[in-house]
Amino acid sequence: MELNVVGANPVAVSEAVFGTEWREDLVHQVVVAYRNAGRAGTKAQKTRSEVSGTTKKSKRQKGGGARHGALTAPIFTGGGVTFAAKPRSFAQKINRKMYRGAMASILSQLNRQGRLSVVESLSIDEPKTRLLVGRLAELEAAGRVVLVVENAPESLFLAARNIPYLHVVDVAALDPVSLVGADKVVISIDSVKRIEEWLA
Repeated sequence: MELNVVGANPVAVSEAVFGTEWREDLVHQVVVAYRNAGRAGTKAQKTRSEVSGTTKKSKRQKGGGARHGALTAPIFTGGGVTFAAKPRSFAQKINRKMYRGAMASILSQLNRQGRLSVVESLSIDEPKTRLLVGRLAELEAAGRVVLVVENAPESLFLAARNIPYLHVVDVAALDPVSLVGADKVVISIDSVKRIEEWLA
């Protein structure tokens, strides 16, 4: 199959990478696993046995109303938590084949929906925001835009950092969450070839 290139001839690409079927179940599983891998999992609460305080019975058994034990019980203010959260890992196992399959499915869906634009190059002469804004306007890229480049020049990162909802990512660091949440993905031809080598 071929991908249209803005201002140039179409480029031949692999059907297995840019023309595969949409696998919503697989993409959902990979996106959830990717986001969970970024969670610290450091939340910690104290149980009634860990709260600082005496475990002595708070008042006498009879004649004082309700019968209560230690004030460290969860029913009291300052007491422990009934099902206290403890540090844990949220990581989910996703094998390499599943991850690559999800990435191919996302790229294919972006292409079918017209949210994927391929250009010859994304480099700009100077690190000026107005130059990049003008380039994005030519490409009709608005909203949440992801620029995927191979060995991005520093001038591109500098020009992009003042533009809201614009994310510049090197092709080696491409992730499913950025692609799924993007309104428009602009990718260079060099990046297309690199992605094919990775996913094919």
